[in-house]
Amino acid sequence: MRQVKGRDTTPEMKVRKALTRLGARYRLHRKDLPGNPDIVMPGRKLAIFVHGCFWHGHDCARGSRVPQQNRDYWVAKVGRNVARDARSAEALAALGWRVEVIWECELRDGLEARLQDLLSPETKSEGRG
Repeated sequence: MRQVKGRDTTPEMKVRKALTRLGARYRLHRKDLPGNPDIVMPGRKLAIFVHGCFWHGHDCARGSRVPQQNRDYWVAKVGRNVARDARSAEALAALGWRVEVIWECELRDGLEARLQDLLSPETKSEGRG
């Protein structure tokens, strides 16, 4: 598990490249925010987490898979990750941040459209020129 990266993962890089194509400005891994979000847009008060389906217990085919070896360990590990993610999202929401989770399995279809939807309501109201 030492080789599993916690930042700059392939899914995270895809999201970052899509945001850059859309002209969005962002910060990475803000340690001063609960949960250390992967992508942060301070002006929009938007925190984006890019989650791997297996590691964060998504309900897709890849996320619901449990390894045969050391099964109890993996069930507990993913359960702790899910609980930590929920605590982080609640803490960010209490501070007035919008929290979005982008799952690894969602990167195949419609990523840029979803990101555009996240950005468009704020873009209209910011009035930057």
